[in-house]
Amino acid sequence: MKILLPLVLSMVTFAREATAQDAQCASERAAMVETIRAYARSDASGVGQQGFSERVLEAMGRTKRHLFIPERSCSIAYADRPVSIGHGQTISQPFIVALMTQLAEVAPDHVVLEIGTGSGYQAAILAQLARKVCTIEFIPALAETAAKALRELAYDNVSVRLGDGFVGWPECGPFDAIVVTAALGQIPPPLIEQLKVGGRLVMPVGAAYTTQHLTVVEKTAPDKTTTRAVALVRFVPFTRSQN
Repeated sequence: MKILLPLVLSMVTFAREATAQDAQCASERAAMVETIRAYARSDASGVGQQGFSERVLEAMGRTKRHLFIPERSCSIAYADRPVSIGHGQTISQPFIVALMTQLAEVAPDHVVLEIGTGSGYQAAILAQLARKVCTIEFIPALAETAAKALRELAYDNVSVRLGDGFVGWPECGPFDAIVVTAALGQIPPPLIEQLKVGGRLVMPVGAAYTTQHLTVVEKTAPDKTTTRAVALVRFVPFTRSQN
């Protein structure tokens, strides 16, 4: 028994530290949601006078963002700023994640496509709002890490695919909403084709390494769309195959 005592004490200490971190993360996650609310109140240009829906804010409040970044740090994860996830990519600041989710107007019966899985955080948010989420990542290491995180956290309605997001994922669609998390100078025609009539596409449109326009495209008929710019943003470039 004396030989096992240090191991038992170590396990108790680890459990206490994990509990303390969970409490800290929960507190900082709640503060993050309040920051998002405050931004919406101070500037309604993105979401309108009604602000964010409670469904979106509740999803943001439930999702353990710190488990989707390399540092696993609460203070880093829940600050309202982007976080590097390696390979020249970032996880967007929480307010932008909430804004894009709000603009997509995801309903419980929807099928959603995400282009640019990254860490898997945006997919986790969407998974709580939609029936099914299909997400495409171009960088193999990120696709593997995101798929593992989503699987371990039991987001069973998310499918991750490695590939070129420009061409979409027709076998998984058609889609009620599409969220693109990287900037491109044009809206990919295949994504519009895979969007249902009445559906919405949300993406940053503009040149790489400069300010882009966060844009909402609504498909009003099989061959007709309306487009509006919502806010100025800065996203990493859309990466795709050169073939």
